[in-house]
Amino acid sequence: MMVRFSRVLERGSVFAAFLRQKDWSSKFTTVKYSSTKAEPRLHRMEYQDAVCTLNTLQTNACALEQVRRERGHPQLQLQAMRGFLERAGLVVEELDHLNIIHVTGTKGKGSTCAFTEHILRSYGFRTGFYSSPHLVQVRERIRINGKPIGKELFTKYFWQVYGRLYETKVDTHGGSMPAYFRFLTILAFHVFLQEKVDLAVIEVGIGGAYDCTNIIRRPWVCGIASLGIDHTSILGDTIEKIAWQKGGIFKPGVPAFTVKQPDGPMMVLKERAKEIGCPLWVCPELEEYPADSEPLRLGLAGHHQRSNASLALQLSHSWLQRRCLPDQSIPSPADESKGVSPAAGFQPSPIMAKGLEDTEWPGRTQTLKHGPVTYFLDGAHTTRSMLACVSWFSEVASQHERTTGGPVVRVLLFNATGERDSAAMLKLLVPCHFDFAVFCPNITEAIASCNADQQNFNVSVENMLTRCLDNQRSWRLLNGQEEKPGAQLLISRDALPLVAAERCSKTLVFPCILSALQWLSQGRDSVLAHPDKRVIPVKPSVTAKAAPLRDAAGIHVLVAGSLHLVGGVLKHLDPSFAS
Repeated sequence: MMVRFSRVLERGSVFAAFLRQKDWSSKFTTVKYSSTKAEPRLHRMEYQDAVCTLNTLQTNACALEQVRRERGHPQLQLQAMRGFLERAGLVVEELDHLNIIHVTGTKGKGSTCAFTEHILRSYGFRTGFYSSPHLVQVRERIRINGKPIGKELFTKYFWQVYGRLYETKVDTHGGSMPAYFRFLTILAFHVFLQEKVDLAVIEVGIGGAYDCTNIIRRPWVCGIASLGIDHTSILGDTIEKIAWQKGGIFKPGVPAFTVKQPDGPMMVLKERAKEIGCPLWVCPELEEYPADSEPLRLGLAGHHQRSNASLALQLSHSWLQRRCLPDQSIPSPADESKGVSPAAGFQPSPIMAKGLEDTEWPGRTQTLKHGPVTYFLDGAHTTRSMLACVSWFSEVASQHERTTGGPVVRVLLFNATGERDSAAMLKLLVPCHFDFAVFCPNITEAIASCNADQQNFNVSVENMLTRCLDNQRSWRLLNGQEEKPGAQLLISRDALPLVAAERCSKTLVFPCILSALQWLSQGRDSVLAHPDKRVIPVKPSVTAKAAPLRDAAGIHVLVAGSLHLVGGVLKHLDPSFAS
């Protein structure tokens, strides 16, 4: 997220005015559009122009009115989505041709999709993969053959879809444009159809039953990753209510698989499967799959990834069975009275095993070593995912420390957004014994340069910084430290301050991700010390606190609490994300 929001809004308004001035009526039919008809794109419109225009959908007044209108009637969300889809020139029936694998869950659904996509791509199939959120660039959400679509392709398809929706908004749907996530979902479907993928792996946004991806009528197979508590204001305040929402992606006669769940939500999933009329299987442990010699290796670290890998094996195996044996009927679970049955632990093919081993999914249990500074990145943002993160970090950081050859300083870089329980997540991190806890908002740099991909208009800068100070206070209390008066982080309405503030020797709050990274690395990370990187000034007293970081043999940094935070960090640490 960047600072100068007003410039982006101005640019978005210019684009909207440009669209109004164009004679769009001569370029579009008035009834229904064919998804295969290539509409002319606006000349001289670049990738950043498209992203800035996309960002105006975050705070579009009509979009906010949509949310208010549909909150009490969630079924209206799918009805509205169908309308937007048709206005974009698509019909729901066309999505049947995408041979979709539909995946939901609270924790691990993205990793499951990544495993599944890589396995099927390894078989030579042309894959589409739609996921959220993005880490650095919005086009990461829409992938062809594992790679984010290029800027030119994104720009081309963006204006095709945006133009169709803009032209038809005057007399339909209350004059509205779809909100940000709805638009991207429509765009993903359009891209996959135009690019003629063999299959599309679709990750649910929030929930399942009323998520806009659930306009899919006939997926080939559905999957549910680990369930937990998240998005309670939308999905419900118990895991059983959440399970009901997640089970909403089941479709009649379509095979569904779930990882092992607690008894309560498992019962709900069983009832949903019976009600909808679909077979439901429970995935075995990864150790239960027979192997010729060596156990299965995973490209994603952490014990919790093993259940995601098992789910991915079942999803890809089921998809391959339908693709290669189209006349084979779908078997029903062995125990019809229970409505759920254990899935067989088949022997994975060498291609499957290689697919699991080669899977990459940035920002999830990822390790980056930059000289003496090692970064451990995990977008854990719920208590369950943070438990898994702590387990992974404790194990892998200890391994690194044993080979460092000197004292190591541990640093936590944390932020959380939305309704997440920051204090509960921070409590789980206390046993990791960090020497410093650093807090910052999901703002990549406290300067006016614009990276539209990471802008978010749904929360103010003041609120973000206040949240950081609250997190700092929680950390102090959890570590038995008394509240001390200290330098406050001054908040300007026009720009962020360029000076960090601290309230005690062990915790600091910085105004942006770059300033936090520069302080904790102390010039020892060559990527951050590059001459092209603007150095954010800090107070001498703050610099003095960093003496242990300058003297240590190694610096271990855990970045957690928010995928958006992890994405902002990767933007600075991995040049490939900025290209």
